[in-house]
Formats: sequence, C-alpha cells, structure tokens
Amino acid sequence: MRELQPGFLWGAATSPHQVEGNNVNSDWWANEGQIPGMEPSGDAADSYHRFEQDMQLLASAGLTAYRFGIEWARIEPRPGQYSRAELAHYRRMIDTALALGVTPVITLQHFTTPQWFAEEGGWTAPTAIERFASYVTAASSILGDVEWVATINEPNMLAMMTMLSDAAREGRLDQWLSPTVDGQSDRDSITTNLPVPEPRYGHRFVEIHHAVRDIIRQNTDAKVGWTIANPALTAVPGCEAKLVEVRYDQEDLYLHGSLGDDFVGVQAYSSQQVDANGIVPHPSHPDNTLTGAAYRPDALGIAVRHAAEVTGGIPILITENGIATGDDTRRIAYIDGALEGLYSAMDDGIDVRGYLHWSLLDNYEWGHWGPTFGLIAVDRETFTRYPKPSLAHLGSIAQKSAAGGKVQAR
Repeated sequence: MRELQPGFLWGAATSPHQVEGNNVNSDWWANEGQIPGMEPSGDAADSYHRFEQDMQLLASAGLTAYRFGIEWARIEPRPGQYSRAELAHYRRMIDTALALGVTPVITLQHFTTPQWFAEEGGWTAPTAIERFASYVTAASSILGDVEWVATINEPNMLAMMTMLSDAAREGRLDQWLSPTVDGQSDRDSITTNLPVPEPRYGHRFVEIHHAVRDIIRQNTDAKVGWTIANPALTAVPGCEAKLVEVRYDQEDLYLHGSLGDDFVGVQAYSSQQVDANGIVPHPSHPDNTLTGAAYRPDALGIAVRHAAEVTGGIPILITENGIATGDDTRRIAYIDGALEGLYSAMDDGIDVRGYLHWSLLDNYEWGHWGPTFGLIAVDRETFTRYPKPSLAHLGSIAQKSAAGGKVQAR
C-alpha cells in the first residue's frame, strides 16, 4: 500500500494520426496503401470530431490526465501557411480537458509530418530545424497555460522509421514493417527485429529537440521534455559490454539528450535480452502479445530505473505503458504488474510524476489495425465507444490516489 504525492497524474494517451482520421496532408497518409502490407488509416477512430466524448469517458472513470497530440500536417498544410482554424481546434481540445478537470499533456510531433516536409528531405534536410522551429512557434501560441509539453515522441523510433522511409523510397523495402509490431506474420512465428537506429540520426534529433525546447520555454510556462521508447534491455551473461553498446544507440543517446529538460517521458512495454550479436528477437510463445512482444509487465520498472540512472534524476512521467491484447483481463493483470514495478522504483526514491496508459482507444497501429491497446474499444463502422473493465480498474486506482488514500496495484 502506497501514498502518492499530491498531483500525481493518472491518465491515458493517444496520438493524432492514430485516432483522429483523415490526416490527408501528412506523409503517413501519402504512404498508406502505397507500400505493400500497409493498411490505410482512413477515418481512424474519428476522434477529431469525438474528442469531447473521449475525454468525458476518461474523466468519468476517475482519470486526471490525457496525453494527446497536435498534428503538424493540419496546422501547416503548406510551408509557412498556418491554419487558424486548426489551431483553434486544438485549443478547444485543451479547453475541454481543463473544463473536465483533466490535465492535458501535449505532444507536438508523434511520428507524422506534413507531406511537403517529407518531400523536402524530412528530418535530415538542411531546412529541418528551421521548419520544425517555425511550426513549434506557431503551436506555442495556444499552449500558454499547458503544464506539460513533449517536443517529439520516441525520437529513437522516429530515427528507425526515417531509415525505413529511406529504404522504401529507394525501393529497398518490399514489405511494410510496422515500427511497433515485432512480428509481421502470425503471432506464433519467430519474430524479427528492426535495425537499431544509426547514431547520426539520434544526434540530429537531439539537436532539433534542444532548438525547439527553448522556443517553448520562451512562449509558455510548461514543463518541457520528450518521450523515449525504453526497451528495458538486459544482457545475456557475458554480454554486458555488448549491452552497453547496443543500449547507447537504441536508448541512452536520447536519454542523454534529455539533460536540461524538465522531465523525460518513459515508454515501456516489454523487455529483451542482448547477446553477442545484438538484440535477441522475441521467440514464439503462447503468452506473446498481439504485436509479438513478450508479456513483460516488469519492463516498466526496469525502464524507469535505467532512465533515472542515465539522466541523473530528471523527473519522470510515464507517457506510455500498455499491452496489445484482445483479452482485457490480461490488460488488467498487466497494469497491476507494471504498477508494482513502478511503485518499487518510487519507493527507492525515483521521482515519478504520473502514469499515462497506452492507449485510451483501440486505434490505428502504424500500418495495421490488428493490435488493440485501448482501455476503450471502438466500432470502426459506427465509432461507438465501448469502455472496457480495464478503464474502470485504472480509474479506481486514480480515484483512491486523488482522495489522498493509499493505493495498491492489486
């Protein structure tokens, strides 16, 4: 039983492209259906029009925070042309959250970019920092009273996706590999792993993050950071040196990029080992999740401890943690197991400010519709929302915390 600090955030997260629908000016929209094996997002969960309902479901369950994104491709559909209507839309989302007593946690870039930006060469183009900084300046105009702002979601995954995009553009990718799905065939097959991102991409994203971090600080009072995919890597005995090498390219480079930030977003789902050849693919197992990942709720505790060690104690916000499953009882068990590890880390003095579950809604999983992460199911024909028992379960934990009572994972 634990007492959490006042103001601890309990909530859930989404990204704009995965839930909004019809993000027609983005690079992802342009690619969908063009690369073999890549399904289109279409209307997604229609959260662009139904965000108030989604936030009400979150708030009525007792959750106190909602992480959602601002879509660059909507705000700047052409270079230098900013949509006042879209800025007003996202400001309405912020106002809706605040009116419901929900703390908005805003992400400025969650994998997608305007198609024109991609055509200019994307993140490695000479104009990339200037382009992104201009967008962030415009977006900052609606963020004056927002408490939490993440510049870029999972830059280490974004680096990997940039390499995949380069391969597709050059005709070297004959089948879409979703960056969040470990196995591309059925869940019982031996899974393969995506390549570790090259450090040159990582250094580029650190440079971009630092440039826009200062813009946000100048224009808002928000806490600023970014969110990192934390793979909770461990070493096969005798391979500790290889672990250090792989972990730097995969994770630590980006954690070092958090130095000077107000917080770092930790995002953990599973854990893998590193042997002499690198990251060991997840073997086939009946307990593997719908993405092919191993069932490892303990990954969150591992990830939090490592992030705290590398960053030297920067406050941590759990910005994503969840499981792809069609069995909601497994989701509840996963949440409980993950929170046990999180509480243990906090008991050891690690500064954690909140837990945001991935995801609020079943959504478009970056090229695929199969994996379901949501606390709420969505009928893709009618867009009817169906809250799952896991939403109430997490909400009950949040309610006890908000009342000043002691909470437990189970």
